[in-house]
Amino acid sequence: MDFFDKLGKKATEAYKVTADKTGKIAKETKLKFKIGELRTQISDMYEEIGKKVYEKHVREENDICIKKDLEEQCTKIDVLSDEIDGLLKQCLELKNKKQCPKCYKEIEKDDKFCSNCGEKQTNDKPQEEEVLEKLENTEVSEEKQDERQIVIEELEQSINEKEEKSNNKKDKKNKNKEKNNEEKSELEKTVEVESNPNIEE
Repeated sequence: MDFFDKLGKKATEAYKVTADKTGKIAKETKLKFKIGELRTQISDMYEEIGKKVYEKHVREENDICIKKDLEEQCTKIDVLSDEIDGLLKQCLELKNKKQCPKCYKEIEKDDKFCSNCGEKQTNDKPQEEEVLEKLENTEVSEEKQDERQIVIEELEQSINEKEEKSNNKKDKKNKNKEKNNEEKSELEKTVEVESNPNIEE
């Protein structure tokens, strides 16, 4: 029965791991699709900016002012670029990776130094904490207060869940370490008894 129980547990664990990986791949695919859409929008805006500049050049009319239009387009591009950066960070989070701030190489999240350029990595705050901090320090209109509060509560819940998960992993690791030490100690005692016949059982 023990054999079948262990087999069942292993099958369940394998299923959970597979389901987790599949879920992460699906999320990453959605994020990449969204990034593609945003990059297409930025590309269209670049084209629109170029068109406006060229039209002004062709008409050779100094009274045509396109500065305001260009500033609006550039602001939109900045907003979309920030959104893309946020989505890229989420993709890295799913793979438990981060980006080197110097060479932008994708590296392991716990790496102290970049494997590509050797840059020392700083311990950045998780994305949720950064967003939460910005939200708490940003003033919003009264009609947006409820919406902001909902987002804050969701972020706090997400941060707490991650901390709890991290603490559970540490506890499990410590328990496994203690168990291994106990087993090692028992094994050493057994070896000592077997190798020394004078020790009474």
